Amino acid sequence: MTSVAELPAGFADKVLSAQSVFRSVMDAMARPGSVQRVQPAAGGPDTMMRGAAAIALTLFDHDTPVWLDGRMSAAADVAKWLKFHTSAPVVVDSSIASFALIGDPQSLPALDRFAFGSNEYPDRSTTLILQVESLTDGPVVELQGPGIDGSAALRASIQPRDLFERLAINAALFPRGIDVVLVHDDSIVAIPRTTRLVRGG
Repeated sequence: MTSVAELPAGFADKVLSAQSVFRSVMDAMARPGSVQRVQPAAGGPDTMMRGAAAIALTLFDHDTPVWLDGRMSAAADVAKWLKFHTSAPVVVDSSIASFALIGDPQSLPALDRFAFGSNEYPDRSTTLILQVESLTDGPVVELQGPGIDGSAALRASIQPRDLFERLAINAALFPRGIDVVLVHDDSIVAIPRTTRLVRGG
């Protein structure tokens, strides 16, 4: 059993690090498909990549229910670390989660398992944080949408392979929908609900 004293540390400087990570996440959302670096957390559970841990320390709080996939929930220290550092409640029901931490994206549940928000409150949807194999090496996908000048090419190794096809549901749901942040090590790529796949790799 992991005690509080044994939990990995969070940010060395909470305020400055959180500000830096927040800017990186906002830059990623403003420029979908672009790879952004985040200030890595000083320490996080082994199951969580540094970028995912940094996002959690920055965006999660007591008002943001978090759902963990099988890989994340199987590591007992993840839920304890999140509770200690962020106070975010870990929930079993993915449909009420503000964030979902996906350590095994190949087993990503169907998107209708998550919250799409409502027309009145589209922000009350689930943001998926998917840990992927690479954000710089892999098949090329071409993306279009707000924040992209013409089109953006993303070369990445992403599971599930049909992720962007699944996200096509966002077009019919808008302004509701699912936002995604892809994470590899300390790099992130945002795929907001307004981003569309033009050509798959």
